[in-house]
This record gives sequence, structure tokens and C-alpha cells, in this order.
Amino acid sequence: MDARIRRIGKTRDRLGESPCWDADAQAVCWIDALAGILWRLSPQSGVLEQHSLPAPVGAIAPCRGDAVVVALRNSFAVYDFATRELEILAHIAVDHPRVRFNDGKCDPAGNFIAGTMHMERQPGEAVLGGLYRLRPDARVEQLADDIGFANGPCFSPDGHTLYLADSLERTIWAYDYDPCGPLRHKRKFVDTGRFESGPDGATVDAQGFFWTVLTRAGQLARFTPDGELERLVALPATYPTSLCFGGARLDRIYLTSISRSARLEGPKPHDGGLFVIEGLPASGRLPHRFARG
Repeated sequence: MDARIRRIGKTRDRLGESPCWDADAQAVCWIDALAGILWRLSPQSGVLEQHSLPAPVGAIAPCRGDAVVVALRNSFAVYDFATRELEILAHIAVDHPRVRFNDGKCDPAGNFIAGTMHMERQPGEAVLGGLYRLRPDARVEQLADDIGFANGPCFSPDGHTLYLADSLERTIWAYDYDPCGPLRHKRKFVDTGRFESGPDGATVDAQGFFWTVLTRAGQLARFTPDGELERLVALPATYPTSLCFGGARLDRIYLTSISRSARLEGPKPHDGGLFVIEGLPASGRLPHRFARG
């Protein structure tokens, strides 16, 4: 693959995260998780919108209508772009200063799946938080309680497999997924320890191949549906974070990055920027939307 990577725009996030493609607006949305900024950029026109959310923000995903569903510190909400109003939908039971939402995506049935990270957890300390499912009627279910640093939830093309990383364990898990039932058959999909990095944001392309960002390695990895490494792509950002497919033909990847998070600082002028990658071996799929009531 002759990948072409370039920075777009002039934004410089402390902790760029959770990019998603808004097909209706033909725009890419993403967050600065620590600054509480929600961005929406139209690549064709160059129009950039800036919206404010309560920091820290864990993740966003497209929602029915001109809106996104949002995972905040320990709550779920919907943000309306037109009115600039935030509607809190539900809270999780965990309210702890070292636990917050970190990443999320919608499933094919219109639920929002989001996981937490338990920061500064000591050896032997029980995990607080885990993986949660927000239903369109605002009911919340806990799906897993053994994930200490959730990242990159995404689904196989048929929706029957959920992929979920625990970044501290440097492991990507796969589960049998039922949008109305519990997770089943947890198994190891990929161990990223050999890359000297935990996995971060992830997505699945139209061929069913799994892409994940290797933040500390500054690389993007593509794995087969069987978990075999298919390729590595070197990235210009010191600490890349997450990705999504976008563009009119879903043939581009949009990539976020870090300039200065709680633990990492990128020394390059373009660190914290948004990047676009072209010349990909496969296109992506339209992101699933939250089917809010």
C-alpha cells in the first residue's frame, strides 16, 4: 500500500480522540477529550465548527438527526449541533475520581457501547467500571467488569463479533455479540505486546479487516479477521490515538493525535493535529448510529 498521509486543518488537540464520520453532513467529527471540545470539519468546504462539552469527554458517535451521542466522565448524553444543547440521558453507578469513560461506538441495533478506564489502579486492586451499553430508551447495562482500560470497541461487518481492547494489558479481545443479550465466548484476538504498545482506537473495514492505532509505536496496524498482521503503516504523529473511515466513498482514514495528555507529550509541531490517510487497500463502512428515542 502506498499510503499518503497529510495533516488537515490547524487544530491542535491536547488529546484528540474518537473521530467519526457524519455521512449526512459529509463531515468528520472528533473531540479534544481533555479540553472538552467537539469539532466538526467539512473536508470539502473547509468549514470547521467548535462546540463545548463538559471535560473530560470519553467518546462520541453519530446519532439520528443532527447530533452525536456522548460518553462523558460517568454519564451518557446527546449533543445537538443545531441548538448546541446537551441532554443528559443516564449515569453509570461508578462515581470515582480515577474512573471515566474512554472510548465507544454504536452497534448495528442502534445501542451505544462505551468502556471506562480505571487510572492509577494498584496491583491487586479490583477494576472499577468496565463496558456499558446504552439503549435508545436510556437504559444502561454493564456488559463487562474486567476491562481496566477500554479502547477501540468495534464490530465485525455482520455485527456478531465485538472487538474490545484493554490497552494496559496490550490485548484485543473478541466476543460473540448479541445486541439484546450478554457478551459470550471471550477470546484473545491480538496481543500487541510485540509492538511495544497497547492498542488504542480501532475500526473494521468493508473486508472485515481490523485496524488499530499503536500509540506508543506511532503506527497503524491492519489485522485479518483471524488476527494475523496484514500490514503496518508508519504515522507522522508521535502519539496517534484513534481513527475512522470517511469521505464520500469511505475510502479515507481520519486520524487523531496527542500534543499533551496526562502522560504523553508530542514534541513535533503537528502533534495533536488531525490527519487524513489515502491510498488504502479497502474502504470502510458507514458508522452505526445511536437510535435515540
